Amino acid sequence: MTSNDASADAPKKAPAKDPWELPDVSGLVVGVLGGTGDQGRGLAYRLARAGQKVVLGSRTAERARAAAEELGLGVEGADNAECARRSDVVIVAVPWEGHAATLESLRGELAGKLVVDCVNPLGFDKKGAYALKPEEGSAAEQAAALLPDSRVTAAFHHLSAVLLRDPEIEEIGTDVMVLGEVRADCEIVQALAGRIPGMRGVFAGRLRNAHQVESLVANLISVNRRYKAHAGVRLTDI
Repeated sequence: MTSNDASADAPKKAPAKDPWELPDVSGLVVGVLGGTGDQGRGLAYRLARAGQKVVLGSRTAERARAAAEELGLGVEGADNAECARRSDVVIVAVPWEGHAATLESLRGELAGKLVVDCVNPLGFDKKGAYALKPEEGSAAEQAAALLPDSRVTAAFHHLSAVLLRDPEIEEIGTDVMVLGEVRADCEIVQALAGRIPGMRGVFAGRLRNAHQVESLVANLISVNRRYKAHAGVRLTDI
């Protein structure tokens, strides 16, 4: 057999997948832990407005139901454990101070779930906001350590709660950097971000790179204070 014959018989490499070819996520139920806070409520509102089924979670079911009723759009409220059980994808939008305790308490309910951590560990002093670095490296890595039976990703860090919750704003022109260990999981989160008009979900690496993504929020806070804005992030040339 000649070398030409051998090359002809060799299996052909599959064409590269289009990175913008994302799955249909319209049928997934999205839970938002910490959904009565500004960020969680804003994300719940935008996703529900885009047609996603959303369950809003809080420490108490009554508070969650009241917030869900205020949002409308078919959003339902439940305590955090019930929210996790009923959801296919669970967004963690709790305050950093309660991050570890909340996730530890929900380890069973979150087993097998796709978890999206959007928590930014920040401190504040007279000089403004500054990034904190958890022992695990980032909030997302802490979540992965505490939830060994879940599929943890990180996303939705750089969104303005003010813009998310404003019903007069039709589109939010920003990119959502998505990080995770499994590309298929990241693509689900990218697709969810893309359901919100004006947003794109962009794969941005593995969880070990989550710290700098979370930390960037401290810079955005400084930008917003200086320019009286609600700045987000837009990635160029993609």
